[in-house]
Amino acid sequence: MRAITIKQPGGPEQLELTELPIPEPQKHELLIKVHATAINRTDIINRETPLGYLQSPILGVEVSGTIVALGSETSYKVGDSVMGLVNGGAYAEYVIMPAERAMLVPEKLSMAEAAAIPEVFLTAYQTLFWIGHLAPSETVLIHAGASGVGTAAIQLAKQLTQAKVLTTAGSEDKLTVCRSLGADFTFNYHHGDFARHILEATNQQGVNLILDFVGSSYWHQNLASIGTDGRWVLIGTLGGNVVSAINLFDLMAKRIQLTGTLLTPRSDTYKAQLTKEFSHVVLPLFSDNKVKAVIDSVFPFEEIQEAHRHMEDNKNIGKIILQVSSN
Repeated sequence: MRAITIKQPGGPEQLELTELPIPEPQKHELLIKVHATAINRTDIINRETPLGYLQSPILGVEVSGTIVALGSETSYKVGDSVMGLVNGGAYAEYVIMPAERAMLVPEKLSMAEAAAIPEVFLTAYQTLFWIGHLAPSETVLIHAGASGVGTAAIQLAKQLTQAKVLTTAGSEDKLTVCRSLGADFTFNYHHGDFARHILEATNQQGVNLILDFVGSSYWHQNLASIGTDGRWVLIGTLGGNVVSAINLFDLMAKRIQLTGTLLTPRSDTYKAQLTKEFSHVVLPLFSDNKVKAVIDSVFPFEEIQEAHRHMEDNKNIGKIILQVSSN
């Protein structure tokens, strides 16, 4: 099978198309013929500095495709169209998927749309509800609102709780998309300190929940924006990993709960439980056209280097899809 591997840690030029054996499924696994996968920040980080928790030399953590073989103890059948998270290996024509993480693709969705769902929607659902405990009467600040996770989180927050959604992004085009998905308040972070505007939008109360993809460069503004007893979920560090001059008493005084999380290194059991609940609660919303996968662009499999460069340019709105096969 064709697969994309890393020659050595570095830039997009280190990604190469190669031939590898087709894997074989164990009793609780599915062999998927991959139709499409999607580019995630995890892939960029792993290309630059390989992460120890990834289990495959092939990048990629989510796919849509067709089951072509399966283990002896699964409830699926050959020919089923599925999507889901994998333990690496998604940048390939075939990949192994744990059966408990597979979700049947809703009939109304294309395979490209299906590939855009697993990582970002499961992450958004997990951070909003399993970790963030967002309630209907609350307010949530979602940074990077036009990113894959951001576009998913805006929709889930509105559809599942009707919470007030505030979001930041870096261009007017991105903010327009955020509003179209349901965001109640948007702010262009290039225009200065967002904290003052967040406080104005919340009657000086601050938000109940922050989904933070940015990290250190937003630390002090986030601290000013969050309300008493607020929850702050850190799921990315695009703005840096190290924060200087932290006054821990500021966290204590507001009784802030700060939680860091990554979905990819979570256990198979955790991901299976998350997938099961998501399938029950969220998947019907796709069939009812209440939520949608936001796709920025689709790249042919052979243009993987350009796809990575496109994500690094940080201009995408929604997901960047890699088309692996057309049938």
